[in-house]
Amino acid sequence: MKNLSVVRVLCVALCVLMFVACDKRIEVYVTTAEGDVQTRFAQSDNVDMQKVTPAQGDYIKLLSDNTLQPIYGFGAAITGSTCYNLLKMSEEDREAILQECFSPDKMAMSFIRISIGASDFSLDEYTCCDKEGIEFFELHEYDRRDLLPILKRILEINPSIRIVGSPWSCPKWMKIDEEKGEPYDSWTGGILNPEYYDDYAEYFVRWIGEMEAEGIPIFAVTIQNEPLNRGNSMSLYMGWEQQRDFIRDHLGPEFERNDIDAKIWVFDHNYNYDNIPDQQGYPLHIFADKQASKYIDGSAWHNYGGRVSELDRIAEAYPDKEIVFTEASIGTWNYDFGKCLVNDFASIFVGTMARGGRGVTLWNLILDDKGAPNRPKGCRTCFGAIEISSQSYDYASLDRKSHYYNIVHCSKVIRPDAYRIETESALPQGVEMAAFVNPDSSLAVIAYNRGDEQKDIVVKGSKREFTLTLPAHSIASARWEE
Repeated sequence: MKNLSVVRVLCVALCVLMFVACDKRIEVYVTTAEGDVQTRFAQSDNVDMQKVTPAQGDYIKLLSDNTLQPIYGFGAAITGSTCYNLLKMSEEDREAILQECFSPDKMAMSFIRISIGASDFSLDEYTCCDKEGIEFFELHEYDRRDLLPILKRILEINPSIRIVGSPWSCPKWMKIDEEKGEPYDSWTGGILNPEYYDDYAEYFVRWIGEMEAEGIPIFAVTIQNEPLNRGNSMSLYMGWEQQRDFIRDHLGPEFERNDIDAKIWVFDHNYNYDNIPDQQGYPLHIFADKQASKYIDGSAWHNYGGRVSELDRIAEAYPDKEIVFTEASIGTWNYDFGKCLVNDFASIFVGTMARGGRGVTLWNLILDDKGAPNRPKGCRTCFGAIEISSQSYDYASLDRKSHYYNIVHCSKVIRPDAYRIETESALPQGVEMAAFVNPDSSLAVIAYNRGDEQKDIVVKGSKREFTLTLPAHSIASARWEE
């Protein structure tokens, strides 16, 4: 009898182990255009995994052995304004939102952008060397007071965060008037004086060194935020010829001499090149110069003009060059939760990655309910991905906008260093999907449904499949183990 009891216990334990092994975890998240706040990013708990069956109906089949581009991550910009709003919160509430956004166990944002010096969402206009002479370089007091503490805490929460830095302007003493060739004493516009190309290259090297000395690793830099924008509160016009020459003859060699391994991404502006005739195809001209190209990892993009299809031309011409999306905003001019939710997800996320995109950062992570703090000549009507009350600055007041849900639908299921994978599919009109394999071998899909009716899509791995339900006007994401 005693031996029989032991056998029974062993059998029960074996059954439990078999059940656990078969019941591998699947996470499914859905956000609908029409849903209320309580049902956004709803998690489905009743999704059943089945053995894979022959393809039929509406389906997508993941070819996980056929890997495409690696993925760096997803997130938003940690601007001076974002830091200001975070630091107005109580320590407890600030910790709650930072944990929510960046903890690998929560929304797991992993890719952020910061300004080198000030942007149009800072508390003032400044660079890291406003006293003439590169020997006077130092991080600005606002960056030391606001930005560094926030970045350090984010890195403590998620050490795998990747950070890209972008300058909005060089120091004013490095500028000249584009037409007159005379000194240009304004933060808005002007061009970089070729006499200071070496100093500006050293400016980048010193900034990276100072940040890394503070424990802030820099993954990549762009040469100039919106180089074709002459009118922002802080701006610098830099046509492709200037950018090519600056990288080829100054910045690239300076990085090489100082063993800087941060990536260099060119352009960092709109798909339509701000309709400037001689700037069309901006990064292609720079890549065509072999001496410049050897220092350049790829190009960065915004969507304030033109269409994502421009990336088809870029990827076809230079498939070895990386593509990243670095900025988009929502605001009073365009905001409708449902339309922005689906349209931005389709273009910025699924659309970019379908064209080889390796990561996405959107604009301000947090602004207040007045779109502030902001600068004169900058955007006064932008929304953050998250909005906070300018009266209470508390966690309960946070209003998560469509861009927040766009980001977390990707960051939650696609891990840093995942790979996009090829698929075979038969999808209904209005539905698009993309698939990924994570470093831990789990699989992930992201999807959107523009249509007016619910669609049920069978998602097929190599061993198991499940049905992903896409309500009308929705986005969705899922992650599971085979």
